[in-house]
Amino acid sequence: MAAFSSGMPIQDMAYMLALFGTGAFVMRGAGCTINDMWDVKFDKMVERTRARPIASGAISRPKAFVFLGGQLAAGLAVLVQLNPYTIAFCLGSMPLVTIYPFMKRITYWPQLVLGLAFNWGALVGWTAVTGGMNWAVALPLYAAGVSWTLVYDTIYGHQDKRDDVAAG
Repeated sequence: MAAFSSGMPIQDMAYMLALFGTGAFVMRGAGCTINDMWDVKFDKMVERTRARPIASGAISRPKAFVFLGGQLAAGLAVLVQLNPYTIAFCLGSMPLVTIYPFMKRITYWPQLVLGLAFNWGALVGWTAVTGGMNWAVALPLYAAGVSWTLVYDTIYGHQDKRDDVAAG
């Protein structure tokens, strides 16, 4: 949306698409790694998650930490390609990414925090292309992404109800 409204050349659009595709892949992976590291004890007790590499013991926590470091380094390599406003804006998502695994322990709405964290890229895309924020355009896209995350993660949550009760 921002690329078309700003008249960005097609080559620049392709570059941004490659950056954001790479960034989304590695940072969502980093979020999953963080989540699996924090939730290893719970994941072992839940049918859907007990085969995850850390929970199953296929990968040790120290190796997962090294892997996370690689993911974060790749994310940083993408981040530094962006303008300073966008870099600062991206850092705003880090508290959400960090607290998400703990939200499952203190609220019935952890999906909301997940949605806020995972869909931050909808806001970042606008800032990366324009150097600023147009909330009237970007906020509805962000809200739609958060809403979608609420739906699909609630479905996951319902799949785990029996195991969650047993796990405490």
